[in-house]
This record gives sequence, C-alpha cells and structure tokens, in this order.
Amino acid sequence: MTGSRVIHATDDGWAGVDARSYKDRDGAFLDVVRHTLLGGRGAEPDLAFEVRYFEVVPGGYSSLERHAHAHAVMIVKGRGTVRLGDQVEPVQPVDVIYVAPHEVHRFEAHDTESLGFVCVVDRERDRPEVVDEGGA
Repeated sequence: MTGSRVIHATDDGWAGVDARSYKDRDGAFLDVVRHTLLGGRGAEPDLAFEVRYFEVVPGGYSSLERHAHAHAVMIVKGRGTVRLGDQVEPVQPVDVIYVAPHEVHRFEAHDTESLGFVCVVDRERDRPEVVDEGGA
C-alpha cells in the first residue's frame, strides 16, 4: 500500500482520530463534537475534500450559518432536524442533505437522542458566516 489505509471504528470514535471541539471560536451552538476522518491538515494530500463526522448530543445544535461552499451530509445516527433557509426538515439515518452555497443552515439533535452525521466538504473553503436568528 502507498498511503491507503483503513481507519477502524472504536467504541469512542475512530482509531487515531481525535475528537475536537466543533468550532475554534465562540458562537451560538451547543454540544457538538467533530472528527476529521480524511483530508485534514497534512493528511491525504491527494484529496480535494475533507470527510468529517459530527455528533450532536440530545438537545444540542450546530451554529446557524452560511458560506460560499457547498457540502454534502449523510445522517448515520439518531434523529433530529435540519434547517435549510426558512424550512425545517426532520432527518434520520441514511437521509442525505445537500447544503447549497450561501444557504442558511443548522443541524439539531432530538431531545432524547444524539444526531451523528458525515459531512463532505471542499478542503479549501471560505469561513462560515454566523447568522443571527433574527437576521436569517
């Protein structure tokens, strides 16, 4: 093998992959953890994208934001909702969500179960713009 590898799942996430805080700055989000599985800094230089896993604890939510880049999401655990623009849709395992460029969005876990999702996004991308609830 020449750099190919398997990242084995463990009871706590994935072997050799550290859980990180969702954002590196303050914002309006609650109880979200991020794992960068492929394409992170210095890893898999041939990939033009990152594969990330997010887990939102019961009642938690991601920031309400928008950005110029698109991303693709697949729900793999739990139930919750996704806000896309002015619409809120229920989501459950194997639902797939396309977040279009500049679309205001937020993921929220159900009150009784965690929401886990895989997100694929360009490696090189703009930074999200946090949106105020009243200004969305």
